[in-house]
Amino acid sequence: MPRLRFIKQGRAAWISHLDLMRVFQRAFKRAGLPLKHTQGFNPRPSVSIALPMSVGVSSRCELLDFDLEGMSLPCDEITRRLNDALIEGVEVIKTYELGQKVKYIGFLDCKVSMQYDGGVKCGAVEKIAELFARKELFVEKQGKNGTVLRDIIPMIRKISVSADGENQICIFARICCQEPSLNPAQLVVAVEKELEDLKPDSVSYERIEIYDREENLFQ
Repeated sequence: MPRLRFIKQGRAAWISHLDLMRVFQRAFKRAGLPLKHTQGFNPRPSVSIALPMSVGVSSRCELLDFDLEGMSLPCDEITRRLNDALIEGVEVIKTYELGQKVKYIGFLDCKVSMQYDGGVKCGAVEKIAELFARKELFVEKQGKNGTVLRDIIPMIRKISVSADGENQICIFARICCQEPSLNPAQLVVAVEKELEDLKPDSVSYERIEIYDREENLFQ
């Protein structure tokens, strides 16, 4: 099954997962690329997006699998046609064949940007770095069976904290994203819980790259 890699940024970051699926289904139709449909009483277009994102998260590394009906085109032609039909903020980077199975995705790099309207406090970067250097760091997570406490440190492969100007702190982290999965928002939850005086006024999130279980680039 062919796969395409795309970015979702700007206002497009606020499109929900289901609406993003519809955006692509319509783009394939406008581009003259007929999708195969599933069989059964409720046929659906053969498209699927790996690792659905929360609303408001931007990404440079999204993956979409699809299957065309009775058509074989060069990957570059599919990329070109789709980009001509897609909305602002969503862009196909490349289309290719023989991608790895999605179940082998293991990690992702993310950027968490915490904004402080009154400016970053003195020593804030060092305090946050020390927080994630702990051997254990428990954060509440809402699950199917209620709220549970999870130690998030084992799900963080690497992490760095730095100031970005006078009003922003950025956390760059490589985290588990599948069995187990760590939502980048839980990094902020940990800061707010353990360092109450460093609670940000606003936060933005971005996916940078994805990797397999051996931490090789995932394709």
